Amino acid sequence: MRVAYLDCFAGISGDMFVAAVVQAGVPLEVLEEAVAALSLDASLRTEIVDRSGISALKVHVFEGDQLAEAKEQAHPHDHKHDHVHDHAQKHQKDHKHDHDHDHAHQHDGEHEHGHEHKQEHGHTHGRSLSVIRRLITAVPLSEAVQQRAVRIFEALGAAEAKIHNVPIESIHFHEVGAVDAIVDIVAASAAIEYLERSGPVRWCASPINVGGGMVECAHGTFPVPAPATADMLRDFPTYSAHLQKELVTPTGAAILRILDPEFVSQPLMRVQSIGYGAGTRNPKGFPNVLRLSIGNLETEKTHDDEVVVIETALDDLNPQIVAHTAQLALASGALDVMLTPVVMKKGRSGTLLTLLAHPRDAARMEALLFRETSTLGLRTRREHRRCLERRHEVVETPYGEIRIKLGLRQEAVLNAAAEFEDCREAAEANGVALKTVYQAAMAAWAAKTARISGVKK
Repeated sequence: MRVAYLDCFAGISGDMFVAAVVQAGVPLEVLEEAVAALSLDASLRTEIVDRSGISALKVHVFEGDQLAEAKEQAHPHDHKHDHVHDHAQKHQKDHKHDHDHDHAHQHDGEHEHGHEHKQEHGHTHGRSLSVIRRLITAVPLSEAVQQRAVRIFEALGAAEAKIHNVPIESIHFHEVGAVDAIVDIVAASAAIEYLERSGPVRWCASPINVGGGMVECAHGTFPVPAPATADMLRDFPTYSAHLQKELVTPTGAAILRILDPEFVSQPLMRVQSIGYGAGTRNPKGFPNVLRLSIGNLETEKTHDDEVVVIETALDDLNPQIVAHTAQLALASGALDVMLTPVVMKKGRSGTLLTLLAHPRDAARMEALLFRETSTLGLRTRREHRRCLERRHEVVETPYGEIRIKLGLRQEAVLNAAAEFEDCREAAEANGVALKTVYQAAMAAWAAKTARISGVKK
């Protein structure tokens, strides 16, 4: 199984996460296409920077030709802050990194806040959560990317609403900040979806360094982490060390909340790629970066593991909702979902929904099925499964690169198949039949293996 390990020794923010996944191997073009689909006149620009001697990737969000420095700010719609404008400007003179927190203040992982606050914080102009939800779901992004992005924004909005004791739809994200946040969140969601295309990814993370000190907010001075961030970090292992600065942004916390990683020491794994996502600040002697390591579990040589099987029989639910639930479960981390026609009591036609998941995901999958279906109960059991070793190799075809999924036992290839999504995308891009791309990929694989065999002889 593939593992993605987040080392949060310098906290986490949305832009640090995006930069880390890009440097770890997710093509920047994948993220750029997702951002372009939003039609927000936004774009990503990258540069290599130095952070205490560590070469890292910095991602900048631009709106038109302007750097989107003002990060997302969320306010209760009728929660007035008319006094805050002058207050924030005063502190702008006295403090180089003000945090005027009534907002979901997603700033860079370095969290430098030297920008001027040109908006009156009591105004109500901005995008509500429902507007942002419609914006994300109305554009040509995959369903998995849309759903994950919406869930991240919902986590942000819910935390702000809870802190201010207002309905979630009263939370408004100011225009500039919303663009920056939407871009970070959609780009992060697209990167996660790309990593999970070739199979499940086990997300793990170190305990999270939240930084320290105090932060100036619209309602006064608060200890780090800021209230909404602290709420989203509930049940996660956190600590404060090294810097008296805010190291975790609300967007970074929301991404972690939706990823729901295992908080463990780095598991025994063969690391294949490493990405360093940079923040803006470059403190002396402390690398302000998020490190992402991606590889395969070393223990997977046994190819044995345990899964949870969750089942429910449905005879009173619209088949379209059943299909939607299956896709939602897969996007949320289910290993597989099977829909089997069955005949139930009184001769009723129904569907047996069978879901496979890692034991750690069982409670989340059960909650999803109770929420999305009409079932009154679920059957669960643990089963042992034995798997072939799985890996991918890439072949060149006239239609582009296609991954070949291999099933191996003791290094012998027993099964080989072209990845369907790669073939589908190549077929659409080249205007040819899907089967034509598939046949070309398998022919290229056969030629490649023949060459390898010839070399060995």
